[in-house]
Amino acid sequence: MTTPVTMDVMPLKQRVSTHVSAVRPDRKFLRAVAHRLTLIALAFGVTAGLATRAQAQLSLGSAVDLALRNNPRVLGARDDVKRARAALAEAHDVYIPSASVGSAVGQAYGYVPYPPTLFGADAGSLVFSVSQHDYILSARAGLQASEMSLQDIQEAVAQDTALAFLALDHDRQRALAVHQQADNANTLVNISQQRREAGQDSDIDLTEAKLTAAKLKLAALHADDDLEYDRDHLGRLIGLPGASVTIDGAFPASPPSIDTPSGPYANAAVAAAFLSAQARVDQAKGDSRFRFWPQINLVVNYQRYATFTDSFKNLKEIYVDPKTNRTLLTANETAFGIRVTLPFLDKTRTDKAHETSAEAAHAMHDAQNAQLEALDGQGKLRHSIAELQAQSDVATLQQQLAQQQLDALRQQLESGNGNPNGPQMTPKDEQKARIDERDKYIAVLDATFQLRQAEVQLMRQSGQLLSWIGTGNKVQPWTSTAPQTLGPIPTRK
Repeated sequence: MTTPVTMDVMPLKQRVSTHVSAVRPDRKFLRAVAHRLTLIALAFGVTAGLATRAQAQLSLGSAVDLALRNNPRVLGARDDVKRARAALAEAHDVYIPSASVGSAVGQAYGYVPYPPTLFGADAGSLVFSVSQHDYILSARAGLQASEMSLQDIQEAVAQDTALAFLALDHDRQRALAVHQQADNANTLVNISQQRREAGQDSDIDLTEAKLTAAKLKLAALHADDDLEYDRDHLGRLIGLPGASVTIDGAFPASPPSIDTPSGPYANAAVAAAFLSAQARVDQAKGDSRFRFWPQINLVVNYQRYATFTDSFKNLKEIYVDPKTNRTLLTANETAFGIRVTLPFLDKTRTDKAHETSAEAAHAMHDAQNAQLEALDGQGKLRHSIAELQAQSDVATLQQQLAQQQLDALRQQLESGNGNPNGPQMTPKDEQKARIDERDKYIAVLDATFQLRQAEVQLMRQSGQLLSWIGTGNKVQPWTSTAPQTLGPIPTRK
């Protein structure tokens, strides 16, 4: 039963406010609803983000970037660069004064020329040394060698990643084609079974169809194993779980350059060898230039003696000026000066200089041998690039031919072979034709894979793989100060 409400009983403004207050929900309830809606929105956002990440495909450049950031070989090479940079700073820092403080408080018995020290400070630095300049040059060459070694390791890791990327893409397409063949072979077995029951095929025909299906099943299992292994291998290289790795299959289409490199060396490894040898040469030069060359050092000393000890009091009575009858020993003593050392006989350092000189000569010979091997390898690669290009053309024509043959076979299966007097195409012939077409397609995949592998190896040997891939984690082009010719080993006096 509805109770009527008259308009003159309550003003309109009051009635409206009363109605709103009657239907207004509790504030705690509103906060609880808002909190749940926020949690639902966050969960939906996280789920969408994970789904987007799971569906994202990894490019070759991104894979190489991840490998360069996570690979232990690259991280170790970067540590070597830091160590070499610290060694260069250490060679420079000998010119910066070093200071130390200490104390030697105690009680002396008998005659001691120096009283106990309450507080002492010493400072000093190298001012001049002929050998130190060579040591700085050696440290700088060592830093450059470590940087070149880092670039060479980055190229090696990029090659491993690129080859794993190629293998995964090849195995993915190959596994798909083999599974298609296996499906066609199973259909062929069913057709042969029906034809044998109808008396059109013999037991041999059915056995051959089963054998083909069994071989393709084995090939499919092998292709799946290769696919999973290559996916896990690429995941280990880039630091991601193998199950989450999905690639886009894109690869740079531009062929590698066959021009002779403009630099003095084929790659950073040869430059690192020469720079490392140069570092040893500079080290040997510094070791051999120590005799009859002065070494100047800055010396600063401050002593605050322990005046409350008996030793200080006794020495204070001893060190007295006879003319003025004043003590010469004070509580504070400061010394400042330059110390000059002129070595003229040091058999140990002489033998050490001979040792480092022999090591430098050996390192330079190794660098020259690396240069010869690199030049020989570059020559072989430049001569074989024409063959690689021809293989690329053959692979392209094979792919076109396979596609054309597939189109022709499909047309024959749809409209017949065009010869009413000849044997007609059957469903059994159709499945065999499909299996044969997949064989040709797999052959094209293998040829293309071998070509891509050769291109990656060529780029690795020429030191241009990272720039060819177009990775975002590029290294700076290197400039070497090492000898550009295979000249004689420089002699050091």
